[in-house]
Amino acid sequence: MNNSNKSVVVAGGGGFIGGHLVGDLIKQGYSSIKVIDIKPLKEWYQVFPEVRNVVADLKSLENTRSAVEGVDEVYNLAADMGGMGFIENNKALCMLSSLINTHLLMSSQEAKVGRYFYASSACVYSEDKQLSVDNPGLKESDAYPAMPEDGYGWEKLFSERMCRHFLEDYGITTRVARYHNVYGPDGTWEGGREKAPAAICRKVISAKISGSQEIEIWGDGEQTRSFMYIDDCIKGSQMLLHSEVEDPINIGSSQMVTINQLVTIVEEIAGIKIKRNYNLDAPKGVRGRSSDNSLIEELFDWSPSISLELGMEKTYKWIYDQITK
Repeated sequence: MNNSNKSVVVAGGGGFIGGHLVGDLIKQGYSSIKVIDIKPLKEWYQVFPEVRNVVADLKSLENTRSAVEGVDEVYNLAADMGGMGFIENNKALCMLSSLINTHLLMSSQEAKVGRYFYASSACVYSEDKQLSVDNPGLKESDAYPAMPEDGYGWEKLFSERMCRHFLEDYGITTRVARYHNVYGPDGTWEGGREKAPAAICRKVISAKISGSQEIEIWGDGEQTRSFMYIDDCIKGSQMLLHSEVEDPINIGSSQMVTINQLVTIVEEIAGIKIKRNYNLDAPKGVRGRSSDNSLIEELFDWSPSISLELGMEKTYKWIYDQITK
């Protein structure tokens, strides 16, 4: 694909997924890359001097109009979000992210943007489909009848519908990915917004360095999840944007594990055995969640392939370096 004449905006590009996406777009030779994030530049996970880096609040319609002017493609990764501890205690803040997508869509329609990508989440899926640890995998159709996760999940589902209706009413080529627990290096690993893979790496590393040999686990550790390594996420997202698939689609690993199994993987990487203290009052999320990849395999002959063991080893090494600095 010849990208030498294409211009792209990455909204939320100072974040974890956005930073990796920008790095990949640079390698592909996009002629113009604009990266926008609300955080101060020093707080961005990755900063690339060869692109245009802008600090701005994209909840503002004025800022979104400026952002997409003369642009061919928009990746909307911008949102207030984090791990379960964050989203369960910041529902209103999560809902306000709907302003970002709404204003970016309005501005993209005015500017005649060629293609628009929206990063949704597995949190849109109906809670009654996630009551058992033996989750068979969430199909795209399981989002309806709607009963998503309160706050964050509702915002994502509403924003998906906005993309759908801007496609139908205004002809904007919108594409929607439902991410399932993306993890990897150069992301959040402390402070309350980190997700389970990074949190467990940090806890095990700290236990090893301090000699305490014990960690806290939220819940009983038997809740199930699937986790997707960042490289698979970036590949799947770009593949979807440039496709003719108009409906939301899962981009996530089908390799489901319990949180206890995830801890065991990290123990093996660290070369230690630790005592597990279970906090049954901590935020736990749904009981079981995994990605059914039947549709993406059928349409693209592809699904995320980097194993959890390999991805966690890379993530562990990066977080270890951050802690020992």
